[in-house]
Amino acid sequence: MGVILTDYERRTRRAVAHYWQTLSDQASRQAQGDSADRGRRSAVTGGKQMDGFCHLINELLTDNGLPEAHIYTDQKLELPGYFRPTKRWDMVVVFEGKLVAALEFKSQRGPSFGNNFNNRSEEAIGTGKDMETAFREKAFRDSPRPWLGWLMLLEDCPASRRTVKVDEPHFDVFPEFWNTSYAQRYEFLLRKLVLEKLFDSAAFLMCTEEQGQTGHYTEPARDLGIKQFLAGLGAHVGKFLASL
Repeated sequence: MGVILTDYERRTRRAVAHYWQTLSDQASRQAQGDSADRGRRSAVTGGKQMDGFCHLINELLTDNGLPEAHIYTDQKLELPGYFRPTKRWDMVVVFEGKLVAALEFKSQRGPSFGNNFNNRSEEAIGTGKDMETAFREKAFRDSPRPWLGWLMLLEDCPASRRTVKVDEPHFDVFPEFWNTSYAQRYEFLLRKLVLEKLFDSAAFLMCTEEQGQTGHYTEPARDLGIKQFLAGLGAHVGKFLASL
């Protein structure tokens, strides 16, 4: 039986719109008595703006036969690591003591992208390597290899599209990083996370703040599209359920 992807584009637009509306609501609540910078940071760190993507994945999983009781999005999100005691994921799927999937939903908006990009890169690489090693060392007992996914939503704006220089005081960087923007660097990062098998799939979405309010988004790279991401997860869950 094929993977069920009911109305995934509309559901993705709803998740994108939720992101921007939540940021707006959080910033509004901080507006009185706070500086502009602090209000903007409060909006970004409020922690609920990516909940729309949790809802999107939840619907995908239940559509494909997984009982909702096994999907965790608010609590019980900690999984053991190898280099650290635990890692708190954005979504975890555990069925009868077996780890089925773990997902991260990340975002970044302007105006500053440099340090945040580096932090996101280190987080993703470290998380993938830690999870890979924890699985090898039987941290999840007799679970089959879990499906790992990383979804990134990036603001489409001049700062994310602008070419960024690289410093090469001793050695040349890899040529794909020459004359690239942060948007392109995110594309390279996500593709390499999958290529190096640190994650099973990654999705990369972009949208402007104005168009994002209505749920409009773009997919800069076909191999990092949301449909492929959802289909991969759905197929994994289907295979897992069929093996029971």
